[in-house]
Amino acid sequence: MPISVSTDTETLARQHQNTLTKPAGSLGRLEDIACWFAARQGQVIPKRLQAHICIFAADHGVASEGVSAFPSAVTAEMVKNFVRGGAAINVLAKEHQASLSIVDVGVQTDLQSLEGLIHANIQKGTENLLHQAAMSIEQQWQAIEIGRQQAREAIAQGANLLIAGDMGIANTTASACIICELAHADPQDVVGRGTGVSTDMYQHKLAVVTQALERTALLQAQDVLHELGGFEIAAMTGFYLEAAESKVPMLIDGFISTAAALAAWTINPRVVAWMIASHVSEEKGHALALETLGLEPLLNMGMRLGEGSGAALCLPILQSAITLHAQMATFQSAGVSNCDD
Repeated sequence: MPISVSTDTETLARQHQNTLTKPAGSLGRLEDIACWFAARQGQVIPKRLQAHICIFAADHGVASEGVSAFPSAVTAEMVKNFVRGGAAINVLAKEHQASLSIVDVGVQTDLQSLEGLIHANIQKGTENLLHQAAMSIEQQWQAIEIGRQQAREAIAQGANLLIAGDMGIANTTASACIICELAHADPQDVVGRGTGVSTDMYQHKLAVVTQALERTALLQAQDVLHELGGFEIAAMTGFYLEAAESKVPMLIDGFISTAAALAAWTINPRVVAWMIASHVSEEKGHALALETLGLEPLLNMGMRLGEGSGAALCLPILQSAITLHAQMATFQSAGVSNCDD
């Protein structure tokens, strides 16, 4: 399916921007955002945003290497918190009127009895990527399809902007491995402190990533996700692929989300045209990953939470850009002299 963007519509949207009662370009990136959405919705005045946030949760075998400040049990505990409405992303989704779903793609704890959770558990956590492939190729594509299905359902229910969030103890380690491979970067420039590990734990985490990359030396791009990824990262990859193929924009969150965006980009490079980077996180290597994708973040708030929280924080900015574009008076309608006349 073609996923090209309507450049003609973007040109017309730019022309409309230039008729509004302000000096041309005076709203900065807000003007760019409005025209960006115009091109992707195929109409000069974009529709109001209806955002859907989907959190994918899974555990990681590499957590057994002591790369996180928290134990794997926290993944399930946080999933329960999401379902009960107590996490940061619940607050932000409610505040900005975004729908929210939570998907168990590979949590280690049995959550079958938990209501309000989408049950799609492939396996109770990945294998330890330090020593072997994190998942099989078949499991990778299964996770990707789960993500695609969630995107399809959200779009069918009216969403015109998709956000993927993550939950998975040790997923910054897996994401660092993916970013190193796909951005051709050195672990020293990518590996960060994740949930806030000590200096000694950081050095250990760096060593684990370095050794994992040595195990997968000369890896082909198509093998990175199943060798070094996580079930939630693969599901997010599918979520992004389906969104782009359905011509629905995506708002990319933080470090883990961007690792998934890189994975989607290796499968179909044109997905990037449908992505906006919400923020650059405190996690080392995030800016490098965004630069690889050619994405410029909207905010730098020093965040490193994940969950889709940084993306949700940007929703009022995006909507403000569209509303200004749609509702400001033109020079002609307001009877204001335009210096270009």
